[in-house]
Amino acid sequence: MSSSLNPYLAFRGQAAEAMEFYRSVFGGDLTTTRFEEFGMEGAPGDWLMHAQLTTPDGYVLMGSDVPEHMPLPEGRSTISLSGDDTEKLRGFFAALGEGGTVEMPLTPMPWGDEYGTLTDRFGVPWMANIAVPHG
Repeated sequence: MSSSLNPYLAFRGQAAEAMEFYRSVFGGDLTTTRFEEFGMEGAPGDWLMHAQLTTPDGYVLMGSDVPEHMPLPEGRSTISLSGDDTEKLRGFFAALGEGGTVEMPLTPMPWGDEYGTLTDRFGVPWMANIAVPHG
């Protein structure tokens, strides 16, 4: 038996653009389902009812557009990137920051790692903690 815990992002008409952006950052396979595919009313048919990005690194990021008649979840949790693949994570951080706001650039921290925070162009907050090899 296994289980997983995956971020599920909510958008209002930007899910397709956002999920394509994340695919450009992380790579991988993106599957989408649009509201019109199921004849569902209450949202523009071309909005995404569900999207799932599965990356070569094993990340799974999901998202959808929330119809106007439904509340958009308030407050977003920060998505955390962490690991020791320094160059890959630095690249992800830089790509996510394009068009967004880097609140704290990747900076050496007292605990020895690099840490930074940003909000991407879709308003999603990210943080990165990169374990720097100590030698």
